[in-house]
Amino acid sequence: MSKDEMVDFLKMWEREARTTLELLKTIPEDRYEFRPDPKGRSLSELAWHLAELEAVMTNIALKRDFGAPMPPEAKRPRTVPELVAGYENVHREAVQRVTEIRPEDLDREFPFFGGQTIRVRDVLRYPLLHHLIHHRGQLMMMIRLAEGVPARVYGPNREESRPVR
Repeated sequence: MSKDEMVDFLKMWEREARTTLELLKTIPEDRYEFRPDPKGRSLSELAWHLAELEAVMTNIALKRDFGAPMPPEAKRPRTVPELVAGYENVHREAVQRVTEIRPEDLDREFPFFGGQTIRVRDVLRYPLLHHLIHHRGQLMMMIRLAEGVPARVYGPNREESRPVR
C-alpha cells in the first residue's frame, strides 16, 4: 500500500464511518438494551463493539503485535447520543493511529490470531474494515428486530423505497 493507497483507504474508511454513525443514530432509544438472543449481544453491546473493533484493530496494526496493550477502554455509553459521540471519539483516535503507520510497514507480517501471521495492510482491510461492515449488517437487522428503522447503508432502505415503487 503506497501513500496514495493509504489515502484511498482512509477515504473509504471515513465513508464507512459516516454510514456507521448514521446507523447508530437510528437505534431505538427505548430498546437500547434489546437482546433477541439471550446468549448474544444486546443492541447497545453490538453497537459499541463497532467502536471497540476500531480501537483494538488499529492498535494491533500500529504496534504489529496481537498482544499489544490496548488503548484505555471506554465504558459502553448508556444512551444513543452518548454512543454516537463515543463512536466518533474512538474513530478519530483510531484514524490517528492509522496515520502513524508508515507505508513501508504495511507489508510487514507479525503473529496473529490462531498462530497465523498477518500483514499490517490486511489487519486494516479484514479484521478492521470488513469485520466492521459485517457487524454493521447485524446491527441493521437488530434495529429492525427492535422495531426501529435502520438508516440506509448502500442504497435506500425499505421505507425509502416504497414511494418509488
